[in-house]
Amino acid sequence: MSIYQELLSRERDGQPIKVGVVGAGQMGFSLISQISRIPGMEVRGICDVNIEAAERASSYYQSKLTKKHPVLVSSDYRKVIQSDEVEVIVDATGVPEVGANISLEALRSRKHLVLLNVEVDITIGSIMHNLFTSAGLVYTGSAGDEPAATLELYEFAKTMGLEVLVAGKGKNNPFIPNANPDTCKEEAAQKHMSAHMLAAFQDGTKTMAEMNLLSNATGLIPDKVGMHGVEANLETVADKLNLQENGGVLSQFGVVEYVNGLAPGVFVIVKSELEPVDAELRYLKVGKGPHYVLYRPYHLASLETPITIAKAVLQHDTSIHPLGAPVSETVAVAKRDIQAGEAIDGIGGYSVRGVLETHQEMKKNSHIPIGLISGNIVAKRSIKQGQFLTLDDVELDPSTTVWKLRSLQDHLFSN
Repeated sequence: MSIYQELLSRERDGQPIKVGVVGAGQMGFSLISQISRIPGMEVRGICDVNIEAAERASSYYQSKLTKKHPVLVSSDYRKVIQSDEVEVIVDATGVPEVGANISLEALRSRKHLVLLNVEVDITIGSIMHNLFTSAGLVYTGSAGDEPAATLELYEFAKTMGLEVLVAGKGKNNPFIPNANPDTCKEEAAQKHMSAHMLAAFQDGTKTMAEMNLLSNATGLIPDKVGMHGVEANLETVADKLNLQENGGVLSQFGVVEYVNGLAPGVFVIVKSELEPVDAELRYLKVGKGPHYVLYRPYHLASLETPITIAKAVLQHDTSIHPLGAPVSETVAVAKRDIQAGEAIDGIGGYSVRGVLETHQEMKKNSHIPIGLISGNIVAKRSIKQGQFLTLDDVELDPSTTVWKLRSLQDHLFSN
């Protein structure tokens, strides 16, 4: 039975999936609105630190219902997660420390967790997936985000017996390495989004984090630190993302990558060593070969999240999760010169941006996952713009939940 048919069955039986959403910003609000039109699913709790945002989302949602039901509205995430009227939680905050606390509370309260928070997933996803699975719960990234949308294509190709050479996404925003909330303020206001969020898009952190999550879910790695980020379209991308000896930029296959020119889509580049299969791909006009691009021209972000909510509750399944130990990491790089003793802020701020590298490279160089730039972080010595932050450069904050869970993850997956 399809997910849609299962939802219709839940609707007929009067047993809807009861959802709690933490974070009523751009993505949270659209998700909450969308659920008003989905059979067999109801929003029963909404939380935001800005209580007016939570109330606005609740009012809009309830105004669209044909059959009314109560919605708990709070600025305290614990009240929503602990509510007996909620069985699955959506984290739509995008903040690592907040996400760490939500994850722990959902685990303690025995609630499934759906993440619209790539930032926390790439920092502590391995340990949290392990803990949730051990507790018989679902911990999952969301359909509609680029990592899960790309994973769908990856598994589609692998299920057909095709070899996946490259998997990735089109970058949606121009790359402005030193973008910060001030430089993004005007555009963010026009787009009705957070200036910090837009800064994380523009400075590349979001793209790096998304491909980090895909890497951890597939085992594919970045070909080089930060990936290549070539300019390409559907006709040229397979040639540009080829091996160097074939005129491309790659030193190896089996990689994650982002491309300027394919946004807002996701893609995989595949091939088959079997001559009849290769001939069939050409006959079906997939491409000229021997490498072929499978492309999805859109990702619908939070509008697809209800699919993951339903998968978690109805099928006890995920849309995307880490394979095990981290494969890649998004590490912190200075956006500006930082002086000794100066406070350093985190993702989407004024101090650092994220760059993708393998987990082994991170360990070798003592680089710092950008999700750990959280809480009270202070520079121990001067740091130059463009420098990768190391444990010798900054004092991390061991009082944060994300630091404690990352320490546990490092210990659990130390071998």
